[in-house]
Amino acid sequence: MILNGKIALVTGASRGIGAATAIKLAQYGASVAVNYNNSEEKAQQVVDTIVKGNGAAIAVKANVFDKEESIRMVAEVEKQLGEIDVLVINAGANFKIAPFMEQEWEDFENKILREVKGSYWTIKAVLPSMIERKTGSIIIVSSSLSRKPGVGFSTHTTAKSALDGFAKALALEFGSLGIRVNVVAPGLTITDATRFMPKEQIDAAASFNPLKRVGMPDDIAGAILFYASDESKYITGNYLPVNGGQIML
Repeated sequence: MILNGKIALVTGASRGIGAATAIKLAQYGASVAVNYNNSEEKAQQVVDTIVKGNGAAIAVKANVFDKEESIRMVAEVEKQLGEIDVLVINAGANFKIAPFMEQEWEDFENKILREVKGSYWTIKAVLPSMIERKTGSIIIVSSSLSRKPGVGFSTHTTAKSALDGFAKALALEFGSLGIRVNVVAPGLTITDATRFMPKEQIDAAASFNPLKRVGMPDDIAGAILFYASDESKYITGNYLPVNGGQIML
């Protein structure tokens, strides 16, 4: 129970990596706020799974790309569960997969601004309490594509690279206050967002990494758990690729 007594907020937690992370953190003792925007039923299923496992969880609705909703979300979590010790920024913005010459500036602007907003407002709302208590762990879910781009993913690569830089800036500024900021960068992971991919494409992606498989949400959740716990108390500003060894730093 390495997170016993900790309060965690996971954004975009109604499915995929976010849901697996919320369940994982609860399994190790944290009380978890499961953020969702549209998928109330799925978010409640995550909460129910946690409660059935003797954990504590609530579902909290908020569009994290909106300032007021982000502030309200954090206030609601603090009211119901307590001050937040662990913040997992997982909610991401949709984007168009296409070669660069088929992208419009609006595609870039929408993806970059929404990704940064989705981190900025929630982090800014959580930080005052962490600063006052001189403790906290913030984990930003990026993508291995921020370091190893793929054709058609220029908007995603650019936006996630912005988050990588943002995390390093925060790690530098708030490290002396006991607040750690790290990045987990998944490779191809089987979620609702990737199930459209043909099996042949998934198998081909798996063949390029040493473990010869693509990721599952629980693989990513395990890395996030490490950064959430005091087992990583001397690590900040770190970028951890979780992709079966396809990227080795």
